[in-house]
Amino acid sequence: MTQQQISEKLRSIGFKENESKVLMALLKGGEMTASGIARESKIIRNSIYDILKSFVEEGYCNEIETNTILKYRSVDTRIIIDKIEKKFNDLNRMKIDTLNETFQEIEKLYGDENNRGAGDDANQNIELIRGYNKHRTLKFIEIFKKANNSVLGMYRLRGIVSDELNDISAKFIQNGGELRSVYMLNLNFRIVKDGVARNASTDDLIRVCSNFEKAGEQVRLTQSDIPNMAIFDEETVFTNINDKDIPKNKQADIIIRNRSYAKHMTELFNHHWENSMTIDQYKSLKLNLVV
Repeated sequence: MTQQQISEKLRSIGFKENESKVLMALLKGGEMTASGIARESKIIRNSIYDILKSFVEEGYCNEIETNTILKYRSVDTRIIIDKIEKKFNDLNRMKIDTLNETFQEIEKLYGDENNRGAGDDANQNIELIRGYNKHRTLKFIEIFKKANNSVLGMYRLRGIVSDELNDISAKFIQNGGELRSVYMLNLNFRIVKDGVARNASTDDLIRVCSNFEKAGEQVRLTQSDIPNMAIFDEETVFTNINDKDIPKNKQADIIIRNRSYAKHMTELFNHHWENSMTIDQYKSLKLNLVV
């Protein structure tokens, strides 16, 4: 890499052109006077004093006082890297803190009116969330937390699956909520054991669903190709538009807040519920699973 390319790299991380030249001169030489640095960097001597002063303050070089003249010597490059990295991290943390503080104040001022979500407006009862990101999951959790009476779900287990009922579901059941779920029989998920994720087996599927059931969730299993869908209090429907031919970043969830539609989806859920099997029935049948 040429000196010009190095200088461009340094400017890309925040150094000004003359600063990058002075830094390279310091790294190239040993103890150097301001005049020597000016000659090496090809910068007018009067232009580098402020740069050297700032480098000393930042800890990029040491100022050595002799009987006749001041000299400058670069510190170890690893120390410079650590100092710059710390500066970047501190700046990012400061920006994140400012972001959180700002939006906390926004929520105080406008939260009641604007944080309800577009679907809470009677005139905007359909919400589309695109992309493969945690915000889709957070939206599902937000709706779940507001449920009072029933959550009816049809799910295809996928990704990393825990065999423990999550805290939100457990609290919902403890408060008297009805949690009924129909799970599609497949092994398209992974289980974490001893800190390592591995492909699920039939025994894993039975154990996961059995543990859900022991915690109070009502569980059924089906071989039907069910949609990923949850119905909250027979008012709100959260459904995932899932297609293996569509990239994850283009997949979407749809939230529909409409009692009539929720009623129709409840009827669909009850159809699958009535035509599905219990865990014990599945154990006795030993069906082949979709892998």
